This record gives sequence, C-alpha cells and structure tokens, in this order.
Amino acid sequence: MLDKSSYRPHGLEPIERASRDEIMGLQTERLKWTLKHAYDNVPAYRKKFDAAGVHPDDFVRIEDLARFPFTAKQDLRDNYPFGMFAVPHDKVVRVHASSGTTGKPTVVGYTQNDVDIWAHVMARSIRASGGRPGMKVHVSYGYGLFTGGLGAHYGAERLGCTVIPVSGGMTERQVQLICDFAPEIIMVTPSYMLAILDEFRAKGIDPKASSLQIGIFGAEPWTNAMRAEIEEAFDMDAVDIYGLSEVIGPGVANECVETKDGLHVWEDHFYPEIIDPESGRVLPDGERGELVFTSLTKEAMPVIRYRTRDLTRLLPGTARMMRRMEKVTGRSDDMMIVRGVNVFPTQIEEQLLRCEGLAPHYQIELFRENRLDVMRLMVEARPDHASEAARAGQAAALAAHIRSVIGIGVDVVVGDPGAIERSAGKARRILDKRPKD
Repeated sequence: MLDKSSYRPHGLEPIERASRDEIMGLQTERLKWTLKHAYDNVPAYRKKFDAAGVHPDDFVRIEDLARFPFTAKQDLRDNYPFGMFAVPHDKVVRVHASSGTTGKPTVVGYTQNDVDIWAHVMARSIRASGGRPGMKVHVSYGYGLFTGGLGAHYGAERLGCTVIPVSGGMTERQVQLICDFAPEIIMVTPSYMLAILDEFRAKGIDPKASSLQIGIFGAEPWTNAMRAEIEEAFDMDAVDIYGLSEVIGPGVANECVETKDGLHVWEDHFYPEIIDPESGRVLPDGERGELVFTSLTKEAMPVIRYRTRDLTRLLPGTARMMRRMEKVTGRSDDMMIVRGVNVFPTQIEEQLLRCEGLAPHYQIELFRENRLDVMRLMVEARPDHASEAARAGQAAALAAHIRSVIGIGVDVVVGDPGAIERSAGKARRILDKRPKD
C-alpha cells in the first residue's frame, strides 16, 4: 500500500484548505447564481418555483434553500430529452444519459466549461485517492453514454496521468493488460473488481504481485468488508468515489486515501443536504437520511435540490475542510421489505463476507409462497470449499448470521464456483419476482 506520510496538506488547492466560513460564503454566492440561472432559462424550474411560491430573489442565506422545491428523476424524464437544458444547443458540447432500463433515460448536457469542471473535480478525486502525475490509470468503467468511463478518463488526463482506456468486459484481457502495462491505479465498479480478482486466481497469478497500488471504486454501494477483501487480495488501497450523471457524473465526492473515513464532498461545486425521505424535512449534519444535491457551477443543466435516493449522513471534514458523506449504505429504492423487515443488499453482503468458504458474489431472489414473502440468496463456494458437506455448512452459517443480525429467515443456495453471473458494470443484485399487487 501507499506510504500515507506523503499525503499531507501541501499541494492541495486553496479551497481544500479553506475555512467553513469561506466555503459557505462561496456556496451562498454560487447558489444565488444557480437559482437565477435555472429560473431564467429552464421553463420546468420556473414553473416549479412559481407553484411553490418562491423566487430566486428570496434566497439570501444558505438556510433559504430549503424553501425551494425538490427535483426528482421523474422531472428529467418528463422533460426528455433536452427540456432541462439551460443554454442554447450550440453551447452544449456533450450529452450523456442513463441506461433507461426502468423508463426513459435521464439525459444530461455539458458546456465546455462544465466538461472542464468535471475533469477538474475528477482530477482532484484521483489525487485525493493517492494518484499523482505520471501514474498509469487502467479505466474499466464503461465508455459511451454512461458517465463513468469518460469522467475517469478526462480526470486522469487532467491530473497528468497516462490513461489506459480499457472499458468494461473481456475480463481475461483486463488481467493481461494489467500484467503487461503495469498500471498503478484501476478505476472500476467494486463488483467487477471481484471478477478481475477471480480471473487473476484462475490464471494462477498472485494479485499481490501486480503493479496495482490504488483502486478507485464507485457506481454502486459497497461495504468496508468488501474493501478489506480487495485490499488484502491485491495489497492495495481501495478508495470510494461518488457521483451520478444527473449532478455531473463521478467526482462529486471522494475518500482521501490517508483517512478512508468517508467521502469529502467537493462543496465548491455541489451543495449537499440530507432530508427525511418521507417528509422532505432537512436533517442536521450527523443524522442519516436521503442525500440531496444542488449544483453550484453547472451551466448546461443546473440541478436544484436533486433527490438522489442514496442513504447516508453528513459529517465534519477531516483530511479536508469540506464535509464528508458516509459511505452510501443503500438506496431508498433498493430497500427490500421482506415480511415487514427493511433490508438492504449491503447488509446481506456484510454477512456473506463473514463466511470464509463463500466467494463475495451474490444475487437475491424475492418471491411469494403461500401469500408470504420468501428471500432466496444465491451465492457460490470458493474452490477450496466446494464439497457438498462444506457447502451445506456454509449455507447454514450464512443463514444463521442473517437471521441473527438482520432478523429474517433466508433460503441460502450455495452454487459452484463461478455460478453467479458477473457484470462488467453495476451488479444486478435483486430479482424481485413477487406479484405487483
């Protein structure tokens, strides 16, 4: 792992060392601009503000932001494709979009200045992770309409790194290129990093002997137990990055490698709030709720109080003065309600990683039997624990852990090594087959 003694405040941008008063002063001025920019140039925002009885001139202090209405994913879909843009189309130099697997995709646009800011916050994120100019960065995030690949690419180039733009998939080739090109950094989803780890082992290559020193993992919730699994396997630092396309893409927040105690939000460009998911009430720092973002510098598509559905809490800064968000524990729309118990995939993952004989890959199937919800957890044995007796023992142990800690019964099915489908992007964890009644 990296020598943390070299990651001291020298070399940071002035805003990363600024006082809270200085940061909040900058946020206040930028919020005034953003609210006016959105109201003047986006009919959908003007309509929402008017309906809520608020005007950009009503914003004087940061606390006044709570008077303005929320933006949800549905607002972006209702104005598909370009209705949320705040600049003429000849000023838009880039368009990205979500996959649209659950409806119309959400489309986002960027001016040249937006792209420059995105590259800047991504470079800041890679540096916070331990990256330095001259390092080689293996990018396994997908390229295309998904923001991950190009966001990582532009940020690494901005920092002065050498980019290896592999994209996702072709896991055998990923391992070969890591061995041949010797990158110090890999940027990828944590679930796909586990697939890469499996390929190292399948080829008989010791992952500890690889050149990788830093892994920057995002695009899906992951636990500290998974961090420990990856760090131990590769003898590397595994660092969390956060972002979403509606706000800008990856690079909204990032852990600092010297502390790994939560993701510092780059508050000079993104203003965070935590709200009660049910009432919408703003919660004080330290309380857990739904994360909401307002962009501070975006030109093409400003977002006002965008509801991310991600669950976390805000904490004081440590390695930087900007506030931290705790690792995302799940999404309000990923929460499963099983026989009245609220369950998140990350809770299942934590218990799975307690079982040494099981690989960290899993999928949850929900169905109904005799009017009752049933959860079936499909996992796989590690190659050295694949006997029938070992599988039965591991299944019983995992079911007991889940019942003891989470409070629900689960049917655990332990398959052969490699039985769980691998994804080159975000892992599909939940298959909900219950009738929609």
